[in-house]
Amino acid sequence: MDMVFRALADPTRRRLLDSLREETGQTLGRLCGSLAMTRQSVTQHLAVLEEANLISTVRRGREKLHYLNPVPIHELQMRWLAPFEEPRLRILYDVRRHAEEHRVKPDFVYVTYVHATPSGCGRR
Repeated sequence: MDMVFRALADPTRRRLLDSLREETGQTLGRLCGSLAMTRQSVTQHLAVLEEANLISTVRRGREKLHYLNPVPIHELQMRWLAPFEEPRLRILYDVRRHAEEHRVKPDFVYVTYVHATPSGCGRR
């Protein structure tokens, strides 16, 4: 799991994973197109991702296709996130996502106040 955390710590490697999430089975040339770096640098990042089992590769003739492998990320989720009660985390994520959306004109405007103390939250 340490290798997965190390691989995910780098923003370039996260961008590569995002690119493979959007379109899996990309060649090195295609992956390089979205980054302002040399093929050698991208190859080194891909090697770290492959070592962490976050990507897998398949040869097709002279091409090498890169595929996202979500299994290690799922294992992280099951170990580190699932125990923290997924429904509560989902609600917080949805609130944050909606609050951060940039809209020119809001669909609606609601105001609410929650009267509680930190020690009293969630306890009955």
